[in-house]
Amino acid sequence: MAASQIPQGANIIGAAVPRIDGPLKTTGTARYSLDRDFPNLAHAVAVQATIGKGRIRSLDASAAEKMPGVLAVLYHGKLKDVYRTFPRQQDGSMAETRPPFDDEKIYYWGQYVAAVVAETLEQARAAAQAIRIEYDAEAPDVRTDLGAGFEGKRESSWKRGDPDEALKAAAVVIDETYSTPVETHNPMEMHGTVAVWEGENVTLYDSSQGVVGHRTTMAEVLGVPRENVRTISRFIGSGFGGKLSPWPQATLAAAAARQVGRPVKLSVDRRMMFTGVGHRPRTQQRIRLGATADGKLTAIRHDFYTETSQLDDFVEHCGEQTPFIYSCPNLEVTTALVRRNVGTPAPMRGPGAVPGLFALESAIDELAVKLKMDPLELRYKNDAERDEGKNLPFSSRHLKECYQTGAEKIGWKDRTPAVGSMRRNGKVIGWGVAGASWAAARVPCTATFEFCTNGRVCVRCATQDIGTGTYTLFAQVAHEKTGVPLDRIDVFLGDTNLPDGPTSGGSMVTSAILPATAGAVSQATQRLLNIAAMTPESPFHGSHPDSLTVAEGRIVAKQGQPQVVGAAYHGSADVSAKGLPFEEVLRMANLSSVMGSGRNVPSFEDPKAKQYSLHSFGAHFAEVEWDAEIARLRVSRIFSIFDAGRIINKKAGANQILGAAIMGLGMSLMEETVYEPHTGQPINGSFADYLVPVCADLPDLDVTFLDYPDLIVNEYGARGIGEIGMAGVAPAIASAVYHATGVRVRELPIRIEDLLKSTVREA
Repeated sequence: MAASQIPQGANIIGAAVPRIDGPLKTTGTARYSLDRDFPNLAHAVAVQATIGKGRIRSLDASAAEKMPGVLAVLYHGKLKDVYRTFPRQQDGSMAETRPPFDDEKIYYWGQYVAAVVAETLEQARAAAQAIRIEYDAEAPDVRTDLGAGFEGKRESSWKRGDPDEALKAAAVVIDETYSTPVETHNPMEMHGTVAVWEGENVTLYDSSQGVVGHRTTMAEVLGVPRENVRTISRFIGSGFGGKLSPWPQATLAAAAARQVGRPVKLSVDRRMMFTGVGHRPRTQQRIRLGATADGKLTAIRHDFYTETSQLDDFVEHCGEQTPFIYSCPNLEVTTALVRRNVGTPAPMRGPGAVPGLFALESAIDELAVKLKMDPLELRYKNDAERDEGKNLPFSSRHLKECYQTGAEKIGWKDRTPAVGSMRRNGKVIGWGVAGASWAAARVPCTATFEFCTNGRVCVRCATQDIGTGTYTLFAQVAHEKTGVPLDRIDVFLGDTNLPDGPTSGGSMVTSAILPATAGAVSQATQRLLNIAAMTPESPFHGSHPDSLTVAEGRIVAKQGQPQVVGAAYHGSADVSAKGLPFEEVLRMANLSSVMGSGRNVPSFEDPKAKQYSLHSFGAHFAEVEWDAEIARLRVSRIFSIFDAGRIINKKAGANQILGAAIMGLGMSLMEETVYEPHTGQPINGSFADYLVPVCADLPDLDVTFLDYPDLIVNEYGARGIGEIGMAGVAPAIASAVYHATGVRVRELPIRIEDLLKSTVREA
């Protein structure tokens, strides 16, 4: 899109604006964390355990220590001044709370057991291979049946009414178990850290989704004051939740750099991405639904197991959406945390909601079949008018309209309910639908805005752009408020030397940065207008600041306001029509710049916001084609419709949903990390074996936003959309598969071998 085609002024909010950082990325000049280079830079390589459980009997590093270029070999007893962290409400903690090399125990295959620091990467790799380790191995527990041998405590997280009694009395009952697999994040950019010490201060260039929390955590890990740590992450090749907290490689890089007295770079290769940097954990969910004969829900029980490591209590909250997405008087959600010999899990796009809605929405579809009711009609009948979990009204909820819009787009009125009854071009067609939801929130954020004498403006915030278009959102607000062209707006992000900003996770950034940025621009603008009115050389000297404004980057009199021309002004007397560039006024006042700051009031501090349940909603409609003759399944179309508040950048917003839908396709049909049962090793830990969607797999994708502002969330009416686009994709596809084949698949991913028992054949 040419610059002349981008809407100007206030119209830029809600437009399809190309990313301002696009040229940097397409020309290769955007510098990612591992692109950093420094004089005297050393390289570190981590050594991983080759057993899934046990302990190190002996570690012989003598040969490695004598190899060319080796600066240090680190392992248990050799790594200095590293400390354990503990979870915090706002900043989080280490993703894996056990420090590297803390003891000689092995908890999972791929656990870091040593690291080599050398002059070059090749020397470090060679020395790492020379370390000899003997283990006392035990049998790891990587069983996929999460209920097997479970002796822990099941906790109730939500309850209302008496669901057990309601199930006994229900006219129709569904009681099924659904499973989702371990998934690996696999962002394009792998994890890595460059650590540079200057005295007692350290700068960490890390691929991080949350530099502010990262800074706090790493200060605790390294035993130094928070102000001694600077974290920088200006460009990130996506993270999907796996980079929300620092992983052991960050600790190793920082500790190694301190010990050898040189900058150290430590990168994680693709094979290592399958072990020590998080994953979406396996879940096993039993859904019980009770309903009247005409389809009114009377009971919901959602009891789930979720896998975690031996080290940490990570919970995949599968029941997060269950209490409010449907109206039901009797409900309970319970959680059981199951330990396995795997690395610590991490949030992955739509944590909890994505696996949880696969189970719940699949069960709703099964209930519709049992009732011989249209799946949409069942959802309409049980639509919740308020959040029955929190007993609060929704700030905005248009889920029913999402369903209606999607139904019109796919042509739902022409759907025939019988399995295998829809045909096209010799293939069987199946249609499925599922709802989606994700929490909206306004979290703390600060930002600054600066008018400069070079005619440019600067926006600064520590939050980071993980590939979602955050740089551009800041610029859109700055342009909306001042009219300064996008090519004269500089946005600085991803650095803890900047004002504190939110972690890029949970779809919380957009709703936080907009009011903070608007506040910063407003304060800077007011200060600029005060200067214009008070500076004797200014043409606006003697004007009341409230009679002035900034438009198209120029100070002008507001429409209908009289223009006072200062007596000491020697320029053109006619400045009322076109105004004066702001930089000229700054020069007249002998100022290099004028700055303002803004702070977002988080929703948990806002009395009005606390009176509402804040959520986004959406629906996916999926179409599959089943060729029974050759047992070929293809997802051919996905329609995604969302009520996610006001969409600030329709281009970036649509791209978010497209990417999320593609991830949902991968979850549905392809992705699963499989562990070898005797060793605990991921046996498909590479892109040769771990399947992800490629261009040839993609269906036609259609994204629609209802675009209703939610002014309870913030003054722009905007919510985040990063997570919700993936929630609901898998159950929509699974339901479409059932409609086409008659096979109900309750364990993801859906495999061709699952469908071979289909009795549906060509007409």
